[in-house]
Amino acid sequence: MSTQPSPTASTEGKQLPLPNSDFYDLAETLDPSELALVRQVRTFMESKVAPVINKYWAEDAFPFELIPALKELNIGGLGLNGYGCKGGSAKLFGFVAMEMARVDASFCTFFGVHDGLAMGSIYLDGSEEQKQKWLPPMARFEKIGCFGLTEPLVGSGAGGGLTTTAKREGDVWILNGQKKWIGNSPWCDLSIIWARDVSDNQVKGFIIENKTTDGFSVEKIENKIALRVVQNGLITMKDCRVSEENRLQASNSFRDTAKVLRMTRYMVGWSATGCQMGAYEHALAYAQSRMQFGKPIGSFQMVQDLLAKMLGNVTACQCLMLRLAAMGDEGKLLDHHASLAKSFCTVKMRETVGWARELFGANGIVVDYNVARFFADAEALYSYEGTREMQNLIVGKAITGFSAFV
Repeated sequence: MSTQPSPTASTEGKQLPLPNSDFYDLAETLDPSELALVRQVRTFMESKVAPVINKYWAEDAFPFELIPALKELNIGGLGLNGYGCKGGSAKLFGFVAMEMARVDASFCTFFGVHDGLAMGSIYLDGSEEQKQKWLPPMARFEKIGCFGLTEPLVGSGAGGGLTTTAKREGDVWILNGQKKWIGNSPWCDLSIIWARDVSDNQVKGFIIENKTTDGFSVEKIENKIALRVVQNGLITMKDCRVSEENRLQASNSFRDTAKVLRMTRYMVGWSATGCQMGAYEHALAYAQSRMQFGKPIGSFQMVQDLLAKMLGNVTACQCLMLRLAAMGDEGKLLDHHASLAKSFCTVKMRETVGWARELFGANGIVVDYNVARFFADAEALYSYEGTREMQNLIVGKAITGFSAFV
């Protein structure tokens, strides 16, 4: 799919090729309706998000002004069927995420938390009544959600070590504990909270209406160096009362939580790929126009070698994710498949954004040149949804038959 950044410099009257990170024309695998939607998302990201995102990133603020235009795209509930959701294939979901991250990983993360984690939890683990109540307004972005699993002292060990507790008293559950790093939580409408049922020690999910639930409070996390546009919060619950009606009725153990994580871990692979694409395209455009020794630096052998290595990483990740999308649409996607993709794509992303920042020299640390934002944001993508080490141990168990987990 062709890209439409600002025209690049020409040399001696020769028009240089526009930066294009889809080197193998993988967008051609989309059907016409899918391709049309992806192009709409690209136009939205380039025309609405790109002009303002550096300002909001520097200010550690969310661009609420963009929500009306996002609603007009009609992409809420992408990959989910029915209940007013957009639906569509796993491949379409991935390409949209990649397009968003290509311009800004924070905006993609905001969308992923709402569409993938929050809506996905209700879609996979909610009752029919809960789906009918919550998914339509969420698909219209009238209600925004977040997903609370990680805790101040529990990250990778969430499967068996949650300290947030839920105790049932009649038709009410009493929740106590904290959740940390929860994207969208300082301002969203509802939170999906996972807690350990003290009666059976199993993890269960709850829908909490943030603004009307006593004992529920959120403190914004300040001074981040990555994904600054995403507003992350520390959620505190003190004798927080949630009705049985708002317990996710099909969530009875961490296995039900893991069904959601499998889907979103898959999305992180696409996000990491998009982050690389954006960094590479900015680096290429810069190399075509930045002059040193009387020539564009893109004409130097070592710079071309760097760009070729970056494009190799991007293309390898795109091809891996495209195959994973096919497995998802065929119902063959398992946890270890998603884990390998998340691990591989985020490692390659780190290389790519590092090389992009290097190519910019001193300008690479200035937000105005864009690449610094990709460089910093990559660190969050590298860590969230499970670290590289945890993903590789999931893969290791699948390929050896031995579990290295305690």
